[in-house]
Amino acid sequence: MRDVAHGLTEPHRRYNALTDEWLLVSSNRTSRPWLGLAETIPDRNLPSYDPSCYLCPGNVRANGERNPAYKSTFVFRNDFAALQPDSPIVKVSEGLLRAETERGTCLVICFSPRHDFTLADMSQAEARRVVDLWATQSEELGAEFPWVQVFENHGSAMGASNPHPHGQIWAGDALPREALREDESQKRHFEATGHRLLLDYAAQESGGPRDVGSDDEWLLVVPFWAAWPYETLLIPRRSVGRLPELDERQRDTLAATMGRLLRGYDGLFNSPFPYSMGWHQAPFDNADRSHWQLHAHFYPPLLQATVRKFMVGYELLSEPQRDVTAEDIADRLRSAIGAANSERTLTSG
Repeated sequence: MRDVAHGLTEPHRRYNALTDEWLLVSSNRTSRPWLGLAETIPDRNLPSYDPSCYLCPGNVRANGERNPAYKSTFVFRNDFAALQPDSPIVKVSEGLLRAETERGTCLVICFSPRHDFTLADMSQAEARRVVDLWATQSEELGAEFPWVQVFENHGSAMGASNPHPHGQIWAGDALPREALREDESQKRHFEATGHRLLLDYAAQESGGPRDVGSDDEWLLVVPFWAAWPYETLLIPRRSVGRLPELDERQRDTLAATMGRLLRGYDGLFNSPFPYSMGWHQAPFDNADRSHWQLHAHFYPPLLQATVRKFMVGYELLSEPQRDVTAEDIADRLRSAIGAANSERTLTSG
């Protein structure tokens, strides 16, 4: 069957079924001259231990507490948390002006004691420990808070304040904007069809022009509606609502799939590739969430090695816009993933 995007070379709009939004695709803009900000290429030569790093084992953090000499992963409450678990519940309103306090908590997760490692550098077993930690922490936080947001900001271009491999989990009482949008779209599709929206999407995309390395358990795809240049979406092929529900095989294959993707990202421009990623899982509340399918978003900002995609002007005031089609990007990313992981196999062998 011919793909719906076949022949769409002129400027056009694409529909995001997950958030009920549209975006503009203008693939003729990549050849325009660029005299704007040039991103610096990150240094690959980091030490395995940095005595000045507040995340390395045994070092003192900003609040005066000392990290344990951890050998694998390490979790602690963010020393500068954006949410507090003991915030009193206060709601105020006057006319159109409304505000309310938000109760929650923020955790930091160190993926490895190695200062010079990233998720792309880790073995499958090491990455699996991170997956397990995401799941156990989600379950613990979900017992108290409806929304649990697991995420990682990787690289200074995405605001990471420290190169030590780490991510965060924020949990709160309210469902944020993106959660509400995705919940409504998934619920509407489920009520109309009896199927989970993202499982139907996975079936339609599997093996297609935007599939960049799926396996039997996970769909890895540049989404049809991608706004960021090398954006990807990771979806389990079986019905799963939350991270704690993943079984042993799904966790093992997830660790392997993430590693392949992130090594491919680094191989695109032969330099560490910045990104923000995060998991969207069903809210931990008493509502019926049978329509919700677990998934992860990867949002890398770079269009070229030193050229960042900015969401400004038209994007801020009208709707998202991208400069190259998802299909062209998928071709490049598939090649990069194949080359990077073939090299790793040869090196390890």
